[in-house]
Amino acid sequence: MDASSRLLLRPLTVADEAVARLAQVELARDDFEFLLDVVPDESWPAFVERLAAVSRGVDIPPGRVPATFLVAEVDGEVVGRTSIRHELNAYLAAVGGHIGYGVRPGFRCRGYATEILRQSLVAARAVGVERALVTCDDDNVGSAAVIERCGGVFEGVVPDPEGGTDRRRYWIDLGSSLPGSEGSGGAGG
Repeated sequence: MDASSRLLLRPLTVADEAVARLAQVELARDDFEFLLDVVPDESWPAFVERLAAVSRGVDIPPGRVPATFLVAEVDGEVVGRTSIRHELNAYLAAVGGHIGYGVRPGFRCRGYATEILRQSLVAARAVGVERALVTCDDDNVGSAAVIERCGGVFEGVVPDPEGGTDRRRYWIDLGSSLPGSEGSGGAGG
């Protein structure tokens, strides 16, 4: 059994503080937020509870949508994360998409991104998403390949309305059978 097949998506916990803060620093070098909307003076337990509330559709911050934040764990080690948006606002519909995922630098090139996205698609379907928009930076060849492996159908490239990198847009039908889902476990949490 390869490591990617042992990957589990699960909710962030109070016990994850040290590794999650480390992942935030690691991925900041790639201009990627591991922890979404973290507030400097907020206690860690309050932050974890706030993420859980947003997943339930409660106390949604302005400009945000209900979303499930999960960490990706392999053999007890947090290797990445995903954010599964239950719906799209204008920004997400333009460039952000339903799913945002990332893998910590020390765990890349092991199939984790593909497995995180595959399980995220299962979780998106579970919250009612029938057709998922997944995007990546136009110059991110690795992420584009992951999305295509998971059934992404390329729609086109759009400019980021906030002046960032142009984004590749893909759609994935979340019908009864997802690409790569035969015989493997679904999303946790």
